[in-house]
Amino acid sequence: MIYNNIVQAVTILQRGGLVGMPTETVYGLGADAKNPAALHKIFQAKQRPIDHPLIVHLADLSQLSEWVSTVSPLAQRLAEAFWPGPLTLILPKAAGVLDLVTGGQSSIGVRIPSHPIAQNLLKQFGSGIAAPSANRFGRISPTTAEAVREELGDAVDVILDGGVCEVGLESTIVDVTSDTPRLLRPGKITPEQIELILQRPLSTQKENVPRVSGSLETHYAPCTLTQLITTTEIPLFLKNLTPTDLPLALITRSLVAAIHQDIICVVMSEDPAVYAHDLYHTLRALDNKQLKRIVVEDVPGNVEWLAIRDRLLRACSNRAAIIRVLEESVGLRKEMATWDREFGQDGLDDNT
Repeated sequence: MIYNNIVQAVTILQRGGLVGMPTETVYGLGADAKNPAALHKIFQAKQRPIDHPLIVHLADLSQLSEWVSTVSPLAQRLAEAFWPGPLTLILPKAAGVLDLVTGGQSSIGVRIPSHPIAQNLLKQFGSGIAAPSANRFGRISPTTAEAVREELGDAVDVILDGGVCEVGLESTIVDVTSDTPRLLRPGKITPEQIELILQRPLSTQKENVPRVSGSLETHYAPCTLTQLITTTEIPLFLKNLTPTDLPLALITRSLVAAIHQDIICVVMSEDPAVYAHDLYHTLRALDNKQLKRIVVEDVPGNVEWLAIRDRLLRACSNRAAIIRVLEESVGLRKEMATWDREFGQDGLDDNT
């Protein structure tokens, strides 16, 4: 299942299959963005609400006009400054773009990844690849090919092994559908970097904005109960632990003395880039240890830690929110059943 055969991966995409693809941020679950049956398989594999929009990955700017109706001067500046790279732009969609891609919205999320394997795949495929993170809905995004296999198993036809993702967190998302650019998801590219290019401030308004990936209250969450505590709360937390609280893991940025034998202490880097790179891998490894809980020391509030803190807050939020989203997603089960009747379970041409 895990290979480095780009030709095989392109063939699978052309036949309506799914490809685990590395990017510089996290691994994506890729499908032909023009094939409704293939897109449906993404939602099935991820158990993702049908109205949750996907991000379309492109090889270069020449493909943008197939997916986007207009590119404003603001969007053009950002594209020229940060693509290829970990930035997703929300733009007005072009005519003919499938509602499955946009979640029924008039906007679309697009980006050009910089990972060489993703670039090679996109160039040889010759069209857009819809690729949300290759994990079950609401869970920790994978940063290795093996994590994709563990997460999705046989639901993925092939996984391209591109090593450990360089960034480790999902892309920054900026809405440029109007004259007021809005930050919808923080990432490696910071608001200051974006504002420097645009020569204007970014809005952080949350009302009346497009739905985008990773914007739910609860996301990127381990199955293990996970909570965030401040540095000053750690001593009291450890003092008040009872046997029923153990075993647990404590993720900190400095070594904590007198750790109980049933507490796994993971010391993370003080460098936010290194911390981001290691975060999902660390959470995934701890999630596999059958712990009672994972406790994470809060991170600084400055801009370098903005994306990390965003992911931690979502990972430590009320996980019942994920269940609520799935249950309330309009017509999710009916929509899935309809697709199965129209296209069958695999969506592949019988002759391929």
